[in-house]
Amino acid sequence: MTTQNGQNGYPNGNHWKTLNGSVFIESKTPIPLNASEAEFIDFVKFHGIDELIKSLKMVHDFALYHTDLSLDTQEKNALFNLKILWEGFERMGKV
Repeated sequence: MTTQNGQNGYPNGNHWKTLNGSVFIESKTPIPLNASEAEFIDFVKFHGIDELIKSLKMVHDFALYHTDLSLDTQEKNALFNLKILWEGFERMGKV
């Protein structure tokens, strides 16, 4: 967390970030990936992060705004999961 004078309040360099009202600590410690995780990230980067973000947003918006179906809790959770996924891709694209 940054103090009023702009200094980081954590001695190890980790800091707070706010994302849609939630707060988490961003770790600077690398986390090893297993083979399937690395393959998935390579697949995402190969196909284009921006294209996947656009596709996820399109499916989300179509399901939410362009259908006459009523959405129950399960469907709302699924749409929220899509949003979490595209926001994760957006963060990944900034690195």
